[in-house]
Amino acid sequence: MPGMPHANFVHLRVHSAYSLSESAIKVKELISLCKAEKMPAVAVTDTGNVFGALEFCAAAAEAGIQPIIGCQLWVRYESESMRALKAPEPAQLVLLAQNPEGYANLIRLISEAYLETPPGETPQVTLARVCALNAGLIALSGGVKGPVSRALLEGRAPVAEATLVQLAAGFKGRLYVELQRHGQPEEERTEEALVALAYKHDLPLVATNEPFFGTAEVYDAHDQTGEKRRALEVELRNLAWKAELSGRGSSKTGP
Repeated sequence: MPGMPHANFVHLRVHSAYSLSESAIKVKELISLCKAEKMPAVAVTDTGNVFGALEFCAAAAEAGIQPIIGCQLWVRYESESMRALKAPEPAQLVLLAQNPEGYANLIRLISEAYLETPPGETPQVTLARVCALNAGLIALSGGVKGPVSRALLEGRAPVAEATLVQLAAGFKGRLYVELQRHGQPEEERTEEALVALAYKHDLPLVATNEPFFGTAEVYDAHDQTGEKRRALEVELRNLAWKAELSGRGSSKTGP
């Protein structure tokens, strides 16, 4: 609101409860947290979907907060160490919609990821496709799981730089090199190189956090629930496996 002091940090990579099986932040809770921290805007970047976009925009607008619709998209990643074994897990890229055209392109990319990815793989699109549908979108480099950082962690600095150059060419003036400090060793190992690449190619830096929970207490409860669920899944798989073995070992005879 005009005349009111604002926070000097705005979250650009929040996962809401629509990041299924990942986050526990409900939309109304997110808006309450933003009001409490005096954040004038916030971005929701759920994993592989924009299911919560309508609810998020309505709640944010009602509270006088600028909603930013985005998505953590999976992009195909080529890893030398895994090429001969199987398709590697895709890398992360964060896209934020600037306008209706950007939102339409975001929806198109998400749809193509689900419709065109081979069975058994995580829904993903190619980096070339993302660059082709760049209009109206802002790109963040994806943190330690982004294609640039992953190449750096694998010791492939030329590949990391080439990937960043490709993104910069696609998102002219709309690519930000993302830095995160969650206490992960991978972040420390890549930060210096990311900063150097950003300066070399005259790209802006952005610091992001990636919250999945509103408070540490919610994380603890979610983690315990997750552990119980995973333990139950293992137990059920074991029971199914034992039942299958039992079925294979028995012989059925007629009366």
